[in-house]
Amino acid sequence: MDTIADVQSSVDKRNMPINQVGVKGLRLPLCIISAAGEQHTVADLTMTVSLPAEQKGTHMSRFIELMQEQQCNIDFAALQQLTIAMLQKLQAKAGKISMRFPFFRRKQAPVTAISSLLDYEVMLSGEIQAGVYQHSLQVIIPVTSLCPCSKEISAYGAHNQRSHVTVTLVSTEAVTIEEIIDLVEQEGSCQLYGLLKRPDEKYVTEYAYDNPKFVEDMVRDVATALKADARIQSFTVESENFESIHNHSAYALIQYP
Repeated sequence: MDTIADVQSSVDKRNMPINQVGVKGLRLPLCIISAAGEQHTVADLTMTVSLPAEQKGTHMSRFIELMQEQQCNIDFAALQQLTIAMLQKLQAKAGKISMRFPFFRRKQAPVTAISSLLDYEVMLSGEIQAGVYQHSLQVIIPVTSLCPCSKEISAYGAHNQRSHVTVTLVSTEAVTIEEIIDLVEQEGSCQLYGLLKRPDEKYVTEYAYDNPKFVEDMVRDVATALKADARIQSFTVESENFESIHNHSAYALIQYP
């Protein structure tokens, strides 16, 4: 049998290294280990490695092989080991794995205690650069925000809206998805629920009215809580309020440090 040429491993003479090369949009079922236990989901993966100037191409099939071989439950430690295994398999010095997936949490309504699921969008990333591993977590948390100005100037009522608070952090230790959800939901005018009955709806409406928040308040309060956590090295907090009385959003961002 004739030897099949390995074109990817041939020499490239353009003297141009590549920072990231790999696969994007790889969808696979994964089991996420969270504070509540195991949760099966479907993730959208991006897997990349650095490529030295002298090498023509990376071995794309090896990314897929790695995920087929591993079939591991993903938590802080497992993602680190998976990132290390990718670099070894691709013979690379640097690389990154990012996985985006829906995360569901069962919540009880505040008055009737009726149970329902609420979904959140999560991204986990593991990256190795210069031999150092870095773990990042991003969670998008929907909350209610009620305008303090509207409440102050109106004879009755106040406009409110759904807001998306996005927290992106880099940590030295495991920080759970639930911890970030809890932190943000405590700082909104009111948290959201998948299912509410009339007593619950009355409660959340009045609760939000008693806790008005500007978009500026939202990011400052969340950032203050994140800054107090010694496990978190750096973070970005964004809040987008989908205004109910405008055809645009209110937006704020804090990056630390």
